[in-house]
Amino acid sequence: MDTPTQSGFPPPLPPEPPAPARNRTNAIIVGSAAAVIAAVVATGVIVVQYNNDGSRPATTAETNSSAERLADTAADEPEPEPTYSELAADDFTIKLRTTERQCFGSAGCNMTVEPRLSYLGLTEDIDPNAVYEITYEIRGGESGPVIETAELSDRTSLNFTPTVLSTASASSKVSVEITDVTVQGQ
Repeated sequence: MDTPTQSGFPPPLPPEPPAPARNRTNAIIVGSAAAVIAAVVATGVIVVQYNNDGSRPATTAETNSSAERLADTAADEPEPEPTYSELAADDFTIKLRTTERQCFGSAGCNMTVEPRLSYLGLTEDIDPNAVYEITYEIRGGESGPVIETAELSDRTSLNFTPTVLSTASASSKVSVEITDVTVQGQ
């Protein structure tokens, strides 16, 4: 009888039984991953549904109903009327700009001046619908003090009439001072 020939390889070893703890760990990891994926997918579905039809999912409608009621209540209340500062002479600075000057030697000069006003506060403090009358006094002319009024409207629009003065000489100094600020019609 022939004996079977042996090859140069040893016989295969029997497989080792799997460790039960490792299988349990893998199952926990797979289960956790599945739960996270399910949560992400569910969130995506809710977001897509909200973006497509503009309605809120039933689970969030109840929590947002109190916020919607507050928004509706706030929308029903009228906006409070804005308040503006009461303007006074101290709220402005004024300078004169000479636009024309003609001198006649020892006979003095004729000059035309315009007011240049600056508001010292915030422009938002001025009522855009009001017209303010700003009265100012110009001194230094031969005829004595001249009182003029400029009108400030739309917060930045100044309307005035240029003032013509005669001075005693070319070296005469002309000065200006704001004496009063009132709201037109009051």
